[in-house]
Amino acid sequence: MTTSATSGTGPADPAGPTENSLRRALKRARDGVALDVSEAAVLLQARGEHLDALTASAARVRDAGLEAAGRPGVITYSKSVFVPLTRLCRDKCHYCTFVTVPGKLRRAGHGMFMSPDEVLDIARKGAALGCKEALITLGDKPEDRWPEAREWLDAHGYDDTIAYVRAISVRILEETGLLPHLNPGVLSWTDFQRLKPVAPSMGMMLETTATRLWSEPGGPHHGSPDKEPAVRLRVLEDAGRSSVPFTSGLLIGIGETYEERAESLFALRKVSRAYHGIQELIIQNFRAKPDTAMRGMPDAELDELVATVAVARHIMGPSACLQAPPNLVDAEYERLIGAGIDDWGGVSPLTIDHVNPERPWPQIEELAAKSRAVGFELRERLCVYPEFVRRGEPWLDPRLRPHVAALADPATGLALPDAPVVGRPWQEPDEAFTASGRTDLHTAIDTEGRTSDRREDFDEVYGDWAALREAAAPGMVPERIDTDVRAALATAADDPTRLTDEEALALLHADGPALDALCKVADDVRKSAVGDDVTYIVTRNINFTNVCYTGCRFCAFAQRRTDADAYTLSLDQVADRAEQAWDVGAVEVCMQGGIHPDLPGTAYFDIARAVKARVPGMHVHAFSPMEVVNGATRTGMSIREWLSAAKEAGLDSVPGTAAEILDDEVRWILTKGKLPAATWIEVIETAHELGLRSSSTMMYGHVDQPRHWLGHLRTLAGIQQRTGGFTEFVTLPFIHTNAPVYLAGIARPGPTVRDNRAVTAMARLLLHPHIPNIQTSWVKLGTEGAAEMLRSGANDLGGTLMEETISRMAGSSYGSYKSVKDLIAVADAAGRPAKPRTTLYGPVPEERQRAARDSDGHLPQLLPVLD
Repeated sequence: MTTSATSGTGPADPAGPTENSLRRALKRARDGVALDVSEAAVLLQARGEHLDALTASAARVRDAGLEAAGRPGVITYSKSVFVPLTRLCRDKCHYCTFVTVPGKLRRAGHGMFMSPDEVLDIARKGAALGCKEALITLGDKPEDRWPEAREWLDAHGYDDTIAYVRAISVRILEETGLLPHLNPGVLSWTDFQRLKPVAPSMGMMLETTATRLWSEPGGPHHGSPDKEPAVRLRVLEDAGRSSVPFTSGLLIGIGETYEERAESLFALRKVSRAYHGIQELIIQNFRAKPDTAMRGMPDAELDELVATVAVARHIMGPSACLQAPPNLVDAEYERLIGAGIDDWGGVSPLTIDHVNPERPWPQIEELAAKSRAVGFELRERLCVYPEFVRRGEPWLDPRLRPHVAALADPATGLALPDAPVVGRPWQEPDEAFTASGRTDLHTAIDTEGRTSDRREDFDEVYGDWAALREAAAPGMVPERIDTDVRAALATAADDPTRLTDEEALALLHADGPALDALCKVADDVRKSAVGDDVTYIVTRNINFTNVCYTGCRFCAFAQRRTDADAYTLSLDQVADRAEQAWDVGAVEVCMQGGIHPDLPGTAYFDIARAVKARVPGMHVHAFSPMEVVNGATRTGMSIREWLSAAKEAGLDSVPGTAAEILDDEVRWILTKGKLPAATWIEVIETAHELGLRSSSTMMYGHVDQPRHWLGHLRTLAGIQQRTGGFTEFVTLPFIHTNAPVYLAGIARPGPTVRDNRAVTAMARLLLHPHIPNIQTSWVKLGTEGAAEMLRSGANDLGGTLMEETISRMAGSSYGSYKSVKDLIAVADAAGRPAKPRTTLYGPVPEERQRAARDSDGHLPQLLPVLD
């Protein structure tokens, strides 16, 4: 490899940076001052003595990080096998020789995908040689381009490529003991949930953020839908949201400018800081290959690679793990170590590098000797980096922990070199419903309160608070509204279905007399739509666990399994509470819980069956869309299959919670790992298609603005017009007191009274006539607040609840139970009659009404459940 200073990159200033700019940037780097893009671009062009100075300071940064990590003077690698699961791809990258076409595979005697036997043969041979990683690499979504790929998947019983990747990963774990590291290309959020239980780590190269290299004809990524930089950055973010240890990096020398290369590094740093999930960055140099469109492109030279590694080290900081593939340089390993790398990546004693087949792996002994020559000890790691091995939950799925623990040194998180690599069962955790923790929290929350205002991992579990403040700032700025409120009120009074978005937004900002007039219009529409009855339901909330690692930043309910307030109920306790509720007149139990890492995907079925077995007549209203996705991905079922199975187990309807605000701009500030808006909609529409009705909700008053409320309500109205499956809309004012996003100084302290009135009134108008029932939350607003909402367009008070832990953990001061008499009193305060209802807003049988009347007011004595 040449060390010439000539650049192999795209257009740049032929004169290069000035001496002064180089010296200034080098001084800032040496002094530990944060670089900006222009300074990084200057340093990428350092050569000669300047490059030596740059790499020296980068090496010092690297050494400080290794010292802090407890492995000074250690450089790592992973002993692996390379499994090219399929070489078909829907993309057309102009430099790639990995990808081929069906005809060539057939002529070579290969299938469209490697068969399980072929994969396992490689994995078993690798295990016999002491390999611990199965690097599974494949093209992006080949079935979308090649009918032959679709036919292979259909013939072998797989819905898509991801289903085959999941299945073969389980077999590798069970039959060989190797740990799968998955490189399946662009993944959706749901894909991550499907694959996380079967692979400790995953990866996808960002390559570059230079959009022109994708969008312009002749560019290396032109015609490749999965190489759009915005798409690839979204994948990196979804990996972080899903707590997946993720490998990414740059491919340098494909036509990008120095500024574009620097921008790519800063984009990677931004994702890394936001989610703390990028386990390593690969800096890979372009190598031209015959028979490709870029065969005449000069290779990225060694100085280019060295400078990029050094700049990456300065930008990413001491804690980052940087890798440069050793087979892509000509044994000049000492220069890469000197530039700041701390890892050599996967090295196989068995298989070739199928992406760069002309470049053989170095012998591990050679790597060790070369590393030792410059003062570094070569140590083996697993595919998942030591930091994530030591972090454990939520980064490692419980089903993978035994597999990782068998191969990892518990003290360092590195690989145990002599650990036996043998297959181990991949299975759901045992005893998911063993009662544990503070199972009396449903009553103690009202008498003793919570142990502390935040969980112990507050500073880590939610991502980077500083990055969140920056992301939240634009959305918090109110908009100026110029639309005539009087004209909008006239439209609303005449026909609310004719309200334009501009008029609706003006009304959502209404205040003073205009707000009073809006609420009067909404109340008139309510009366004409559903009459004067204020409905309520005798129901019991059962939150079967609060153990959760999703990282919702608005949620004060979720706890780690080791936190003082954590609990999980047994199936008998769930059934006991349902039976108690039935005895006092309930017609419904509403059951939701945290996303417990030990909870099998079938556990939800067990919960529904337990209630139905104990109380056959009870309506089971249960499992938010987030829980549905969790159940489906853990079982490997589709959302439709899972919901169908849940319905057979006894599920009658689903709560439309986990919606928050159906705008990902807001959702990704409110939550780290919860499902995207599109997936929420998919779950709800699928449930409706299967005959499972649902409620709908909106949580507001945090980092949102009225424009977000409008979009959310329009989305719900559209769903209802398509499916007709919503029973009601529930307003959920944000309870701020113990909410992490508020404690971190990002969110507002909940909605104002004005906000509550405007949201209730506009929900009535914007959802008319599609969703006739608008529910207000007494547990969040109190008696007087709920009565006010009944005068602003609402017609339903929700339920008696009997226990309510989620809002109370967040800091709500309005208790966990309202008797029937209490709810009737709220309706009286609004000057309206009250009427009981069922979940689906039908009449309540007289026997149920009588049971509720006979026990009314005595319910609290029945609440504690004794083990």
